[in-house]
Amino acid sequence: MKRWSKLQKELYLIIDPKINFQIHCATYRIGQYGNYLPRFWATLGKDIIFDYPKQFVLPGQIMKYHIPQNNYENIYYPYEDVYHICGTSDISDLIREYINTPVSEILTKHFEHDRWELTDIFRAADRRIGQRRLRLLQNSSKNLAVQKILAQRIKGD
Repeated sequence: MKRWSKLQKELYLIIDPKINFQIHCATYRIGQYGNYLPRFWATLGKDIIFDYPKQFVLPGQIMKYHIPQNNYENIYYPYEDVYHICGTSDISDLIREYINTPVSEILTKHFEHDRWELTDIFRAADRRIGQRRLRLLQNSSKNLAVQKILAQRIKGD
């Protein structure tokens, strides 16, 4: 697996430079046995629009995962098990898959391992997607982060 900074740089090459979209990754050591908890967060300007694992933690330290291929059911896991469910590489692998997807397939491809609805965020920020398709995405997505990005992109052009 490539270093995060290289993957981040590759993603930024396809992100619309007119919006102030950034994505970051950090890992935090948890427990005495050397397990690490990844944190990914994306910002639009100064607003955090995606924050993993924070926005996936429910009261009582339970992790919530949205599994799109399972009829939009939610699956819950104990928070301490998150390392075993989603290591640092899972989201990085999804980013790599998105970057490697041909432009002609970006809007139609089902990203099977996207448990966080990240690909719609990337689609909204992707400079290779034109205004007509952005408006289609705007009408079809209920994701607040996607709507914030689309408001910037559609307003900006």
